[in-house]
Amino acid sequence: MANKIPRVAVREQDSAVRATNFEEVCYGYNDEEARLEATRCLACKRPRCVEACPVNINIPAFIAEVAKGDIAAAAEIIAADSSLPSICGRVCPQETQCEGSCVLGVKGEPVAIGKLERYVGDWHLAHGGGGGRIAAANGHRVAVVGSGPAGLACASDLAKMGYDVTVFEALHKLGGVLVYGIPEFRLPKDKVVAREIDTLRGLGVRFETDVIVGRTVTVDSLMEEEGFDAVFIGSGAGLPRFMGIEGENLNGVVSANEFLTRANLMHAYDEVYDTPIYVGKRVVVVGGGNVAMDAVRTAKRLGAEATIVYRRSEAELPARREEVHHAKEEGIEFRMLTNPTRVLGSDKGWVRGISCVRMELGEPDESGRRSPVVVEGSDFDIECDVVIMALGTSPNPLLKRTTAGLETNRRGCIVTDDAGATTRQGVFAGGDAVTGAATVILAMGAGRRAARAIDGYVRGKYQEEK
Repeated sequence: MANKIPRVAVREQDSAVRATNFEEVCYGYNDEEARLEATRCLACKRPRCVEACPVNINIPAFIAEVAKGDIAAAAEIIAADSSLPSICGRVCPQETQCEGSCVLGVKGEPVAIGKLERYVGDWHLAHGGGGGRIAAANGHRVAVVGSGPAGLACASDLAKMGYDVTVFEALHKLGGVLVYGIPEFRLPKDKVVAREIDTLRGLGVRFETDVIVGRTVTVDSLMEEEGFDAVFIGSGAGLPRFMGIEGENLNGVVSANEFLTRANLMHAYDEVYDTPIYVGKRVVVVGGGNVAMDAVRTAKRLGAEATIVYRRSEAELPARREEVHHAKEEGIEFRMLTNPTRVLGSDKGWVRGISCVRMELGEPDESGRRSPVVVEGSDFDIECDVVIMALGTSPNPLLKRTTAGLETNRRGCIVTDDAGATTRQGVFAGGDAVTGAATVILAMGAGRRAARAIDGYVRGKYQEEK
C-alpha cells in the first residue's frame, strides 16, 4: 500500500560544510524522488491538507500529476491558487498546516507536500512557465504598496483578472521580506525570488522601486492624482522591537531586522560588497522564532560562536522544527529557559556580555504557552561581543500618519475586515501590515482575499456610476 512507503528524505549539504557558506541547505527532490514521494499520497476524499492550506491549493490533484510524471499539469494546478510555489515550498511551515493535517502523519510521516511543491515550482521556473491564464484588460488600475508575499499575491491575482497593476517598493530591490529577511541558504534570491517576480512581469505587472509611499507619493496622491481605482497595502512589519533593558544602546546591540538586511539585501557576507557588518567572536541572539534562527545561523556562517537565548523551553520554540534541527546540526548553542536582564558594556561603550536569569514554566498565558517565571537568585552572565534582538516587529507608522481615515490598532497594525478592506474607502491591506509578523503563506492568503475584495469593490463602484 502507498502509505507503507517511507517518506523520501531530501538531500542536504553536510552540516559542517554548510555552516561555512551561504549556499542553499536543501537540494530538493530529483525526478525519481519526487515521483516516489508523490505515490505516498492517499488522495483522500476529504483532503484535510487543502483545508489547512491558507491559499487552498488542490494538493491531492497536483501530487497525482507528479506521480504520473506530468509536472506541467501539476504546475498549472498550483498556479490556480499560488503565484509563489518555489518560495512557499521552501519557507512555509507545512508541519503546522498542510502536512500537519495529512492523515499519514497520524501514525507515521506525512507526505512531503512542501518539498513536492518546491519541486514543481522549480521545474516550472526552469521550463519558462508563465503565471496562469489572464483575463482581458478591464481598464482599471490598482496600486500595490510593497513587493513582499502579500503584495505579490495580490498583484498576481489582480493581473489575472485583467487589472493594470503597479507595485511600489520602498527598497532598491524587489521581494520585501523574501529578500531582506530570509537568508540565501534558505531562499536563493536570484535563482528563486527574482524569477518568481519575473513570472508576475509576464502577467503584465509593473514594478517601481525606491518609492516610499507616505513620502515619495501618498495613498491620496495615488488615487486622486495618478488615477488608481484602489490601493492595496502590503508593506509588511519592519519596525523592530527591543526589550527595554539597560545597555540596549551599546555598540554591538542590533535588531535582527538590521542584521539580516545587511547580510541578505546588502550582501555583507560577500567580500565583493563593502557593506559593513560586525559579529565579533561571540554572538547571542535573543528570541526563538524563525527570524532568530535565521540571525543565529547567519552569524555562525560569518564566523562567530553563536548562541540562542530563549525564555521558554524548547517545546515552546515558535520556530519551525526543521530550522531548529538545522541550527543544532550546524553547531548553534541553545540556552533555554533563559531571559536577559541587562546588556553589559565595556569602558568604550561596546558589548562585552549579557546578564540573564533562569526561568521556569508556570501556567499557560493567552497564547496557550506556559508563562515563564523567574527563578530567584539565578542570575548569571554570558560573554559575547554582539547581541541580536529577534523579538518580533510591528508595522511602520508612516502610512497611518499620511493617510486620512486609515485606522490602526494599539500595536500599529492596520484595521481591516475579513476581506481586507480598511476603514478608508478604496484602500485594502493584508499580510504583516495587518497581523504583525507572521508567515509567508498567511500573507499570501491575505493578499489573495484582498484581490477578490478589490475586484468586487471596483466592479460595484463603476456599476453605481453607470
